[in-house]
Amino acid sequence: MKPHALLALFAMLCASPAALAAQCSAASGERRVALLELYTSEGCDSCPPADRWVSGLPARGFGLDRLVVLGFHVDYWNYLGWSDPFARKNFTDRQQAASTRNRARFVYTPQLLLDGRDFRRGLVRDNIGERIATLNHRPASASIRLKLDHNPGNTLSVTGAVTVSGSGGAAQTHLALYENNLSNRVTGGENSGKFLQHDFVVRELAGPFRVSSRDSTQLSHTFRLDKAWKRNDLHVAAFVQDSAFGEILQALALPACG
Repeated sequence: MKPHALLALFAMLCASPAALAAQCSAASGERRVALLELYTSEGCDSCPPADRWVSGLPARGFGLDRLVVLGFHVDYWNYLGWSDPFARKNFTDRQQAASTRNRARFVYTPQLLLDGRDFRRGLVRDNIGERIATLNHRPASASIRLKLDHNPGNTLSVTGAVTVSGSGGAAQTHLALYENNLSNRVTGGENSGKFLQHDFVVRELAGPFRVSSRDSTQLSHTFRLDKAWKRNDLHVAAFVQDSAFGEILQALALPACG
C-alpha cells in the first residue's frame, strides 16, 4: 500500500466517534414553506381517514420544499378505553392554545391547521393544493438554518440560526422530532380491532424559543432518542410562528440522516 494511502487509513482508524458522527444540514429559501398540523388520536374513530389523507400528501407532489407536516396525537381521548402511545399532553396544550387564539369554542379531532388557521377540506373538492401554492408564493418572513449531529449515547443535537424580517417581537421557534411509517394494532376504544398506520408523528416538541428581530437567534437543542424509534424514519422540523396571530413565517424539515 502506498504511504499516502496508509496515512489516510490511519487517520480514519484514529478518528474519534464525535468526528465520525453523521452530520446533515439544510437552509430555508426565499419563499415560504407551508406548515400543516394534524391533531389526531388513535382513540377517535373519525381520525384514521385524516391520517391516511395526510400520509398521501407527499405522493401528490407536496415535498419538504413546499410543505412540512406535523402529526400531533392528543391525550384527551385516552379515557375511552385506549391510551394512544403517541399522545402527549403538551400537544393537547398546543391545540388548545391555537383554538383560544383563533377564538374557537372547542377543540376536536381530527383537526387540521394550515399556516396556524383551521383548515377544512371541501366535501366536493379538495383545495389543499391551491392553498399551499398561495402560501408558497409568499416571500418568507424568516430564514432558518439547521445542522444535525448524531452523538454517542443515542442523542441528536440540533444547532442553527433563525432570522426574522421586520418586527420579530412576537416570533417564536419550535423544533419538532417526528417519525414516519408507524403502525399499531388498537385493542380498545372506538377503533378497537383496527390496524392503524401513521406518518409525521411528532415524538418530541421543543420550544418555544424566542426570536430577536435584530440579529440571528442561535438555536441549540438535544433530542434523546428512544431505542424503539427508527432512525431512518426520523426527521427534524423547525418552524417560526407569530405567537400573537399564529401565522407561520417559515418552516424547514430534513431527514435525521445517520
